[in-house]
Amino acid sequence: MNTTTKYAATALAAALGVTVLAGCGGSEDEASGDAGAGSKTVTLVSHDSFNASDAVLKAFTKETGYKVEVLKSGDAGAALNQEILTKGSPRGDVFFGADNTLLSRALDNGLFTPYEAKGLDRVAADTQLDADKHRVTPVDTGDVCVNYDKKYFADRKLDPPTSFEDLLKPAYKNLLVTENAATSSPGLGFLLGTVASQGETGYQDYWKKLKSNGVKVVDGWEQAYNEEFSGSAGGRKAKADRPLVVSYASSPPVEVLYADPKPTEAPTGVATGTCFRQIEFAGLLNGAENEAGGKALLDFMISKRFQEDMPLNMFVNPVVEDAELPELFTEFGATVDKPATVDPEKIAKNREQWVQSWSSLVVK
Repeated sequence: MNTTTKYAATALAAALGVTVLAGCGGSEDEASGDAGAGSKTVTLVSHDSFNASDAVLKAFTKETGYKVEVLKSGDAGAALNQEILTKGSPRGDVFFGADNTLLSRALDNGLFTPYEAKGLDRVAADTQLDADKHRVTPVDTGDVCVNYDKKYFADRKLDPPTSFEDLLKPAYKNLLVTENAATSSPGLGFLLGTVASQGETGYQDYWKKLKSNGVKVVDGWEQAYNEEFSGSAGGRKAKADRPLVVSYASSPPVEVLYADPKPTEAPTGVATGTCFRQIEFAGLLNGAENEAGGKALLDFMISKRFQEDMPLNMFVNPVVEDAELPELFTEFGATVDKPATVDPEKIAKNREQWVQSWSSLVVK
């Protein structure tokens, strides 16, 4: 989710920096040592929002003998940029966090060694965007959507927006905050959602109207959601005054999970007609010192055990078709049946132009 990134919702729970997540199995000597040929450490380079339970990572160690070191490197774009700068001499063995909005940059720079992960036949076909070459493996999906503060709209007896078109209505003037599409993964996802819904010739006019209707743009998700959005716990503490924010379809369950006491209903809702589907990938880094460990980790990341662990750790959806969602997601999360999408080749060809046009219209 990111980015964080989408990775953004996890900022509520995950710590930053380099974390060694050691599991059981194997002797202390076997589990130690520098990464490299024969090493029992496999290094996962990721955006800040990667998170997995200790029990699941210990299970990986028990099954394979490898412990996982996670090197967190900022939001999705920043983490990817660092790998591009060090390509051929990567900082780790596997990279996680390139999504469909940024995938072409990773592939065009030759970051990954092709590898067909075991269990890929159980992964939803529509997430396998590199199925012919297997340079990356789909790991999760998430939907970037406008979230709304239920209390704000109930108090005013005003229906919340349900679509991109609704956001242009006078009733919602000065209510929406979004992230900068040039610096934020959800901001870019929302821009691509408007391209999908309004067309390549219509999205600019749409943003002109949205700007006239008082949209506020901030640098990233953390500021938008936790400082500007009145429906979040952080926003309420900051006395935020924007009841609409670009976030994720999985944000309402987060508000429930971390609330004390637990509410019977999520305080936020999702405008499901404003959603853009993100798909996150992992890949074996070209030049990885522990290639065998990297392959084992990719296999594990699409195992049912890891996939079912993700929703309450990274607040994303599994790509494995037999993985089950936790009750918190099914009860409080939004179901997005028809998210907006843009063909990856079209994103690769036009992304920079779309972002530049957006910046000139909305930010400058």
